[in-house]
Amino acid sequence: MAKYSRIEVATVMKENGMVPLFFHSDIELSKKVLKACYDGGSRLMEFTSRGDFAFEVFGALNKYALAELPGMILGVGSVTDAAAASLYMQLGANFIVTPVLREDIAIVCNRRKVLWSPGCGTLTEIARAEELGCEIVKLFPGDIYGPQFVKGIKGPCPWTSIMPTGGVSTNRENLKSWFDAGVTCVGIGSQLISCEILANKDFEGLRLKVKETLETIKELRS
Repeated sequence: MAKYSRIEVATVMKENGMVPLFFHSDIELSKKVLKACYDGGSRLMEFTSRGDFAFEVFGALNKYALAELPGMILGVGSVTDAAAASLYMQLGANFIVTPVLREDIAIVCNRRKVLWSPGCGTLTEIARAEELGCEIVKLFPGDIYGPQFVKGIKGPCPWTSIMPTGGVSTNRENLKSWFDAGVTCVGIGSQLISCEILANKDFEGLRLKVKETLETIKELRS
């Protein structure tokens, strides 16, 4: 069962401004990545469900977070159906992120008051997601649409909260373009938690990168 309500999660997403995205099949390595992000100041992590037995890794990670990392909010991404969403919520997922808009996922998440963020690519999809109770819409793939698309949406729909994923980097100019356009937060995967960092097990480097990125976002929004 989720520890944090969808309103609590949405609030932290807005406050932090960034959601790191990560998957690895090695539980112990994953714990170290999570700890590095936590020590760098992140209070969110999207575990992307993209490998065999991913739910087992997530279950172990969430138990670790609950025991050792107070205030850390774990969610799951790349969820494609209601059954998978329900499984992860049984393991304590605090939010569910999907690559597409799926009403069956909306139903099971809303029933448990768990935040769900569907991947949308048109204003019609975004409007439907909001009608289904979505707090923060995932713009995916972000590099296809870009900041100008966000600006276009925010014109007629200033209430819409958007989290682009894909096409977002830790580069200051890249981040500035997204936040100037009006995004609520950004999702960053391999541009933050790179293959090089994982291969070298450079967890201190990851901690510093997370810290610097969060500081940049805070400066850009001040």
